[in-house]
Amino acid sequence: MTQAPTVSCAERVIDAYRRIAEADRPEIWITLRPETDVLAEARELDRRIAAGTDLPLAGTLVAVKDNIDVAGLPTTAACPDYAYPPGSSATAVQRLVDAGALVLGKTNLDQFATGLVGTRSPYGPVRNALRPEKISGGSSSGSAVAVALGIADIALGTDTAGSGRVPAALNGIVGIKPTLGLVPTTGVVPAARSYDAVTVFAHTLTEAQQALAVMIGPDEGDPLSRTWPDDVRLSAPEHPRIAIPGDVDLAPLSPEAQAAFRTAVKRLEAAGAEATVIDVSPLLQAARLLYDGALVAERYAAVGEFIARDPSAADPTVAGIILAAAELPAHALAADQERLDGYKALARRLLSGYDAMLLPTTTEHPDIAAVQADPVTVNSRLGTYTNFVNLLDLAAVAVPAGEADGSPFGVSVITRAFEDQPALDIAAFLTGEQAPTPLPGTGVDLAVFGAHLRGQPLNRQLTETGARYAGEVTTAAAYRLTALTTEPPKPGLVRVGPGAGGPITGERWTLSPAALGRFLAALPSPMSLGRIELADGTWVLGFQCDPHTASTGTDITHHGDWRTYLATGAS
Repeated sequence: MTQAPTVSCAERVIDAYRRIAEADRPEIWITLRPETDVLAEARELDRRIAAGTDLPLAGTLVAVKDNIDVAGLPTTAACPDYAYPPGSSATAVQRLVDAGALVLGKTNLDQFATGLVGTRSPYGPVRNALRPEKISGGSSSGSAVAVALGIADIALGTDTAGSGRVPAALNGIVGIKPTLGLVPTTGVVPAARSYDAVTVFAHTLTEAQQALAVMIGPDEGDPLSRTWPDDVRLSAPEHPRIAIPGDVDLAPLSPEAQAAFRTAVKRLEAAGAEATVIDVSPLLQAARLLYDGALVAERYAAVGEFIARDPSAADPTVAGIILAAAELPAHALAADQERLDGYKALARRLLSGYDAMLLPTTTEHPDIAAVQADPVTVNSRLGTYTNFVNLLDLAAVAVPAGEADGSPFGVSVITRAFEDQPALDIAAFLTGEQAPTPLPGTGVDLAVFGAHLRGQPLNRQLTETGARYAGEVTTAAAYRLTALTTEPPKPGLVRVGPGAGGPITGERWTLSPAALGRFLAALPSPMSLGRIELADGTWVLGFQCDPHTASTGTDITHHGDWRTYLATGAS
């Protein structure tokens, strides 16, 4: 059940509109909702919370990039002539609202989500939250700045080439770019349909992950939406292996930015990670396919016909990029798609044996004037480390990593598709946060009491599947624990009924359905899986032993747990 916030939803809305007035950043918004409308919704939320309604995001203030539909507000994609009134909210937005979030308004962007700079908009360049003379980064510019200035708790962006990560880095906040298709794009104006993702900005990983968890799930309106596989990894290992670029691949960065990146690597190593230099240049080469190759035809398929009817309605740089794609022959697109398949296979080989890759999020932080003077070249450099991620079906989490050259500096943790949670866990090493509940809601809890405990010889059978430690558990006082004569040594847990046994302490782990199936298939006699009653009256799946075999072992129930028994040296 939702706990009532210490500050009411109505008070939070009043405070947000006060901050909007104080910030005096009109370029953030394309459509800002009237305060009275949002306040009325907030007071209704307060009433529902008081009545005990379960609202996991109660009172969370959200800004929405204006290429994502919000019912009752026009969708412009930063092109006034393109504007239309959506009949309903995008699936991602509606799921947030259903969870208790409040939408403040629609934010500015690089027109048609084409750009990484935040200046390609008739509504004006969005100035950086911390250094107003510099760019905010795009295309999700307004959304990132709304969060960075403390106006919105979270904000939605979209990401095709890095638009959910570059603005996060340049404004010192978190940006999560999930695996393609996990968050449906129903109700999102496409940029390049095959490579678009809905993203989340927030100040912390926890806030962003809570919002993302609500939005994830397949949707009939999006044929590219996906769900978690049965063998999804729910955790990064305690000592993850991280691939990092060498000096040659860091050359686009200034010396100070290179030093900031190396400091981030050292922080990961201090937290227990093992960093290894690999050649990432093939990935950076793959990135060029997004704009320099025929894949840009997807951008023409999205909005090209609209722009072709009246090119003057669009930003000149945006129109130039999109209209040029109209001349590309179909065989060129097929050839580049084949090249992309080759790069995907290469990426799998490069990342084999690694839990993640760490890269700088972007190359530099230019002034607005510099971008306006050379809008294409600067923009291209900003996507050096981001453009390939969606092309190669990877997931990424962008987090702050100090400063460089007087601006925020950020890094990105990049993983294979569906390994979003390991990416979040590794990113948490850098932010210093306690990793929250795993993102996939598909895990199965398993209680272990012996050789699979942390630090015990069979624990790797759990960690190698990506299982996640979920804390200690204690059984009801109805179990016996016996030391069996096995190799390696392990105990047997048997239910004997109240008064005939005692409470036994173990651990709860969450693992994927496929991993649980593999455990069951390989489980050696005399062990079995069954329901175990816990001290709080709940039941959980766990390892048990058949009573006959347990009777041949040494009763160690009085020790209360396996580790305490081992500490006696009796084994």
